[in-house]
Amino acid sequence: MTTVAQRSDYLGLLRRNKPFRQLWYGQIVSQLGDWFNAIALFTLLLKLTGSGAAVGLLLVAEMLPATLVGPWAGVLVDRLPRRLVMVAADVGRALLVLPLLLVRDANDIWIIYVCTVGKVVLAAFFEPARSATIPMVTDAADLVTANAISGATWSAMLAIGAALGGLVAGTLGTTAAFIIDACSFLLSAVIIVRIPIVETHLAARAARPRVAGGDMREGLTFLARHPQALLYTSIKGLWSLGAGVLLVLTLLGRGVFPLGVDGALSIGLLYAARGLGAAIGPFLAQRVFGTTFPAMRSAIAPAVALTGLGYVLASQAPTLWLAALAVMLAHLGGSTQWVFSTVLLQLSVPDQLRGRVFAIELALMTLATAASSYTAGWLSDAGWGARDLAMLFGSIYLAPALLLVVLLRRAPLAVGAPTEG
Repeated sequence: MTTVAQRSDYLGLLRRNKPFRQLWYGQIVSQLGDWFNAIALFTLLLKLTGSGAAVGLLLVAEMLPATLVGPWAGVLVDRLPRRLVMVAADVGRALLVLPLLLVRDANDIWIIYVCTVGKVVLAAFFEPARSATIPMVTDAADLVTANAISGATWSAMLAIGAALGGLVAGTLGTTAAFIIDACSFLLSAVIIVRIPIVETHLAARAARPRVAGGDMREGLTFLARHPQALLYTSIKGLWSLGAGVLLVLTLLGRGVFPLGVDGALSIGLLYAARGLGAAIGPFLAQRVFGTTFPAMRSAIAPAVALTGLGYVLASQAPTLWLAALAVMLAHLGGSTQWVFSTVLLQLSVPDQLRGRVFAIELALMTLATAASSYTAGWLSDAGWGARDLAMLFGSIYLAPALLLVVLLRRAPLAVGAPTEG
């Protein structure tokens, strides 16, 4: 029988599909710069404030605005040309990185938060547009492959960008990292503006009748009427209930396994391990579980549980290298649930609604991540050690894993989804 993705030739897809290849190039340069920037900001905030809560608040600033703006951004993503949305978001983020060069002492840290909020607002437009564009430039048979490449690229850029960002911040300082980040956004915009995209959602929008209550209600109504799509929209949010572990990586690198100036090298290494695990996860999961619709569903709950197991092991690691190995294990699971839930959602939602649905998904995920991250920062300042926090937040993943076992078993398959491999 037909699988969701019959073709798994990753290099072949990149060779034969120029629009997807260009979208991939833009992703590479943008996300590489992003991780240069992230490690520099973590290092700079800890240096200027010495507070875990300050880093936790940065993670909130990186997540919470998308919760508020994301659903409305999705309306515009479905209303405007998606290529235009991505290019405008890239240029705007390049401009917002530049004020970070003015941060010199603790009195300037407000600039970090303001610029971060602005960047996240623009990312709330860019990411749903990119997710909604992938099915527009690839065949249905290539969706798992395309999303696996996209997820692995994010992970690889995390690994490479975090390692290089930690090296640059730990040796040359944060200024170089910020300049690289700004340039990466501009290069991404140049690449994406050249992608030939047939904006089919615009024609579909013009042809269908308007729904009472407006565009946002149309997306919410679709999810209310399709419980399986609503479940797929919620998976990343459930996983993100334990996302406070991402702050723990910074605390472990600086406080438990310090290496380099202000722990920048060890922080970079732990984030690089996260990226390496995330890069491998979806490819390994395809071999273990397969790529049928039911197979991807059955892989998600174990993948969430694996994230928790990895961080529980990291909490007991005696050395930096063993901690990095445990973090890599955790994100084998994290990336698997990410890629598989994305494909399930892409196959379950009509093109003209994808922007709104992916924006709602992003809002749920970022709300959970912001709450979890701030809680981790608050507990850190209250006296919790990095190891205790890793154990706590790793254990939190057990609850959503068990919940997803039940929900995914009961939920119906999406209309038209293949059922056999």
